[in-house]
Amino acid sequence: MSLIQLLELPAFGDGRGDLVSIEAGKHIPFQIKRVYCLFNLGDHPRGMHSHRKLQQLAFCVHGSCRFVLDDGARREDVVLSGPAKGLLIGNLIWREMHDFTDDCVIMVLASEHYDEADYIRDYDTFLEVVRGKAV
Repeated sequence: MSLIQLLELPAFGDGRGDLVSIEAGKHIPFQIKRVYCLFNLGDHPRGMHSHRKLQQLAFCVHGSCRFVLDDGARREDVVLSGPAKGLLIGNLIWREMHDFTDDCVIMVLASEHYDEADYIRDYDTFLEVVRGKAV
């Protein structure tokens, strides 16, 4: 099974423009407790962490970028571009973001409120957790 779970988000359009609608419990498998955007990203990688409980749906509102997902055994890459394709990221998945276009804007819908204790920011600790050797 692939680490990459891309969701086709419902897009509607007519002569006036396009609209993407996302509903918690209908299009994504969790209730949304936090929303944030990343922009003006430059050349520096982002992410470089995992979450113990948090799930996310990430999509590019504008521009594109490359996500790297890692479950401790496999690493997979996917390029996101456009708001109608969302990347579902489960808990205990290491995530990195790279190769941002100058106009990249990433929106993230999160299943939990911000909690620093939920983050795993060290890759070796992440490997210990997913392999059952740490809590």
